[in-house]
Amino acid sequence: MGDTANHSFGATTYRCGVVSGPIVLDEATWHTRREEHLRRVRRWTAPHLRRRAGLEKHPVLDFLFTYYSHRPARLERWHPGPDVVLTGESAREYLSWTGYAEHPDVPGGVALDPAAFTDGRRRTAEFALALLTATASRPARLSCFGLHEWAMVYRLDQDEVRHAAWPLRLGPAGTDEVVESQSIRCGHFDAFRFFTEPARPRNALQPTREDQLRLEQPGCLHANMDLYKWAYKLDPFVPADLVADCFALAVEIRELDMRASPYDLAALGYPPVRIETAEGRAEYARRQSDFARRSAPLRARLADECRRLLEWGQRPVTPREDARDHVATTRDHS
Repeated sequence: MGDTANHSFGATTYRCGVVSGPIVLDEATWHTRREEHLRRVRRWTAPHLRRRAGLEKHPVLDFLFTYYSHRPARLERWHPGPDVVLTGESAREYLSWTGYAEHPDVPGGVALDPAAFTDGRRRTAEFALALLTATASRPARLSCFGLHEWAMVYRLDQDEVRHAAWPLRLGPAGTDEVVESQSIRCGHFDAFRFFTEPARPRNALQPTREDQLRLEQPGCLHANMDLYKWAYKLDPFVPADLVADCFALAVEIRELDMRASPYDLAALGYPPVRIETAEGRAEYARRQSDFARRSAPLRARLADECRRLLEWGQRPVTPREDARDHVATTRDHS
């Protein structure tokens, strides 16, 4: 990892034409940021690991660690993002992780290496950028009322549903009546694919993977939870604070997702949003609108990171000889 001749570091050229170098963090500064990140995410990872060790399932929170494949240990790992150089002896720990190399212009410095941004990662960033911008261009639709969770248990007995340990609030027959009395308009393929076979024809939309760019919209709870997915799929090249921000919002969205579901989770501290009633549907739409609003800046930040990565990954192989002249050292960069 110490042979810098094979790496692609260089000065950062922004669209305005101003050339600047990487941000250099001293050891105390980046240690503080790493510790703050770890404290933040351990409020979720530590309970999950305890439950997993005790073979205890959680119908709300497990989803964030099972459906989403980012392991707790990876979520706990702090990454500074591109164009940030870590200094100090302990920075060398990062050399054991994929994506990092010694920086040629900062003695003892370690940073993400543009050469490690592979073609596969580039394709992920390109697709994510297309999806994020397409989603952001549309108005939020707030008329689905969370019926996707009901369609996933339609015409199933209690012992056949995904969370069989938790009762259906209205029982199987009452649940089926709700599905049959409401109009289902789910355009999110990764929710639709879990519908039961009898529920599929009841959906006004029949989304496929190929429809994703055309149908994704910012009112969808799952599209907004998926901001976390696109952030961690670009790990370690997306700053850890953005990954954690997306995860934190996904936790809140997941709680509404399951409060509006047919399951009775009140014993876990999740009172139901009764979408089978007009009042419940109105409450769901209000919360859905709020999440659409709060997701917008995260979607924009993540799109900006994708654009930045697509430029950063095209660095020339030979470092600029005068890059040292543009290095900025800071203790306050966020």
